[in-house]
Amino acid sequence: MKINLMCDARGEGRTQFLDRLMEIAGDDIDLRLHMGHSDADWHAPAISQMKNRKGKRGYFMGNQKQTGANMALIASPEYGQMLETAVDQMHRKASAYRYRSHNLQNVQDYLDYYHILSDIFAQRMIEHEITHVLFFNMPHLAYDMIMYQVAKSLGLQTLILCQTIFPSQYFSMQRIEDYGRFDPATVDAPPHPIEKGSIQKLFYMDDRWQQGGETGRITVRGLYEFLSFLVLKQPSRLLQPRWIVQTLKRMSAIYGSLPAWRDPFAKFFHENELAYLEHLAEYDAGQVDFEQNYIYVPLHNQPEMSTSTLGGKFRDQVLLIEALAADLPEGWRIYVKENPRQGAYARGPMFFHRLSRIPAVTFVASYTDTATLSDHAQFVASVTGTAGWEAIRKGVPAMVFGAAWYGSLPGVYRYEPGLDFEAIAATEIDHEKLQKDAGGLLSRAHRGVIEKVYLNIAPDDFDPAQNRDDVARTIQRLLLGQQPLSFGGTLGVPEDQTAAG
Repeated sequence: MKINLMCDARGEGRTQFLDRLMEIAGDDIDLRLHMGHSDADWHAPAISQMKNRKGKRGYFMGNQKQTGANMALIASPEYGQMLETAVDQMHRKASAYRYRSHNLQNVQDYLDYYHILSDIFAQRMIEHEITHVLFFNMPHLAYDMIMYQVAKSLGLQTLILCQTIFPSQYFSMQRIEDYGRFDPATVDAPPHPIEKGSIQKLFYMDDRWQQGGETGRITVRGLYEFLSFLVLKQPSRLLQPRWIVQTLKRMSAIYGSLPAWRDPFAKFFHENELAYLEHLAEYDAGQVDFEQNYIYVPLHNQPEMSTSTLGGKFRDQVLLIEALAADLPEGWRIYVKENPRQGAYARGPMFFHRLSRIPAVTFVASYTDTATLSDHAQFVASVTGTAGWEAIRKGVPAMVFGAAWYGSLPGVYRYEPGLDFEAIAATEIDHEKLQKDAGGLLSRAHRGVIEKVYLNIAPDDFDPAQNRDDVARTIQRLLLGQQPLSFGGTLGVPEDQTAAG
């Protein structure tokens, strides 16, 4: 069957992969629709931003009427969870988190926009007889998530690619929930060497985040962001010098309560940020008793793909903590550590109030060393975070609540109500088996760099032209069902008819 492809490919790098794919695919693949920037059929980010930006085919929402093409999605039993996921991703462009934001204001606004977008996506897919939809990353920017949800509701084949933290390797799957799911017993591959107790250095993490030390003071960048807020969001405040002075004092107090390496207003200023950081200062001083039995919960930064896409209902991280508390053995505690990069998103006053209502929770300082916390924990609990991967490397069990890439490795437990936490804490992780299964996992990855930022860990002999060709040829084979996916069998073949797990 010929493939009629719709692709989400934003940016020069992804467009180059797509162009090369079309060069080598011949008559097997017909690119019908390309979501990208102004050089694509439609300007994709503008959809989430609610901006009028044209692509080659004009405006995505231009000349469209409601047809009910999205009724398969609306009637789905998963509609409620799909809606929540998409709205969460839309919310990252809200006025409280972006200077140039969309104008959705309330629940009904979000609901209306979701229905409009899902109907238009469904119309476009049906009109152009799309059979396959390709994503170069996990959908996590609202428009791409709705595009994915509609494609699944229409029974289309979807191919999702996702870069790994391992140099020049990425995974593939057809469903988000397949991520990390495989049977290690079905894979025969060389073990992946892991020095027990070692920490895999991640280029996007900073060692200073695990340190306290001298506190800071207000920065030039912070003052610039404050001025940007006034000019773009509340220009009338420029005529209120008393309010400006009081706000600068509040900002200065926040800087003085945090380590000097943290510049809390370096990227964005909003009154909600002030409120969040003032709340954090109240909670960010919990004492750590390493002799106490505890579960360590390092919170994810939000908004982030790891929660808003991979977490399902546990994108709400307090729900994760509440679920742990429901089955917590007597005498145990839950140590919660805030992410040092976190801002006000998903951290309103009610977030802290919910946490304070859980008697077993201790909110430890955000600069407490995460390695030491996991060393002494009964186990580490996370939505999908790499803290779980770091834990099992040192022999500490991990519990995941979402689709974690390492979720099928030894020592990892997928949350479900009623688990025996004491039995989990007693787990002894066979390090040799961990290395073997990690080798099996990585043998399912594809070679290449599909995300520009991951060029930071590419090998010295990295060849961009060869990488482009390798990635395009792999995508071609995956789309045509000539190569197994990393997770979930082979595209177009029922999973129970494949040996890929």
